[in-house]
Amino acid sequence: MPLALLPHQVVFAAIDFESAGVSPGSTDTPVQIGIAVMRDLALAPGESFVSYLHTTQPITWQASQVHGITAAHLASAPPFLSLWPELNSRLANRCVVAHGAATEKRFLRAFPLHGFGPWVDTLTLARRFWPGLRDYSLESLIAAANLSPELCAACPGRHFHDALFDSIASLLVLRHLVLQAGLAQRPLQQWLP
Repeated sequence: MPLALLPHQVVFAAIDFESAGVSPGSTDTPVQIGIAVMRDLALAPGESFVSYLHTTQPITWQASQVHGITAAHLASAPPFLSLWPELNSRLANRCVVAHGAATEKRFLRAFPLHGFGPWVDTLTLARRFWPGLRDYSLESLIAAANLSPELCAACPGRHFHDALFDSIASLLVLRHLVLQAGLAQRPLQQWLP
């Protein structure tokens, strides 16, 4: 993807994972994935994707308290690696967006040499272009920008810490920052780290 493109010329694909949580003697594993798309700085709801992910690792009590996902949700879920064709078709040749992108990048290491990117981390962007906030959590940014009504309308019946809801929230934060920080007329290469 050419970094000389303006934001309205770019297809953004936001990705979010929810995880099983870390328990002693194990590493974290994803239990839900959500992908949402924005074209011409408008959500593309028909291109969204969400799935629970099968894992043999138990979901920790703490993680379940945050996202509400239980073993019952994962009973017939596909294994993460089986979703490669789906992920490739939804993320390839797109600018990938995530809030606190390190987690998403870490889980995508399951697909070595995937080549997705460039990446936009809305947490990093918000800190850079919206300084002085006490809290840069996705929920706080949505509230501060008064985007809750649009988010809830775009994703009815879902809530924060649902992978699709958080993906859409990341795109709304990105669009808000692009429009409010004067980035709409600046190519990606000028504002991506």
